[in-house]
Amino acid sequence: MDKGATTKLIERLKNEEEKAFIELVDLYDRRMFGYALTLTNDHTFAQDILQNVFLRIWEKRKKLHIATSLQNFLFKSVYNEFINQYNKNRSTMVLEQKYFEALDKVLQSHSETSWEKAMVRVNHEIEDLPPKCREVLLLSRKEGLTNVEISEYLKVSIKTVEAHLTKSFRVLRKRLGEEYGTFMFVLFGSKRLRS
Repeated sequence: MDKGATTKLIERLKNEEEKAFIELVDLYDRRMFGYALTLTNDHTFAQDILQNVFLRIWEKRKKLHIATSLQNFLFKSVYNEFINQYNKNRSTMVLEQKYFEALDKVLQSHSETSWEKAMVRVNHEIEDLPPKCREVLLLSRKEGLTNVEISEYLKVSIKTVEAHLTKSFRVLRKRLGEEYGTFMFVLFGSKRLRS
């Protein structure tokens, strides 16, 4: 693709032309996937990276500024996303370990009755959350959807999903207090810490 065509494609993207986005994906999808695969050596991981990169491009289309060639920009984006995911996965491993340690502690130090009481109280507080917060929290924690999947399902931005999750946990922590901290950790796991 020559420089003039690239500039035109970027301008069309900035003007929110969906066809331009589809062209971009068609033109670069296979090359970017091949590159992501060399970094990850994992088809699913490579596909996730690509999805995140294209999603971010669409979300930030109005502010796109490409100093180098479009291809270099895309490959750099894939590389940056790989590094972000890699760092996230490393910190997740540490969080998972803490989660299992906390779970073990809770199971040893609480009777079944206190556990059931805590579950009832936490579920009651979740039901009392503002409707959107409750919906996002349940989609995330009970249905196991990612923030991207929730944003697509509810047709809202990822930032909106993150804001609802953050607000939900802030409200729950405030209402439940410190004594429920360990129960919250066990119920929502390491994902809660990243929200």
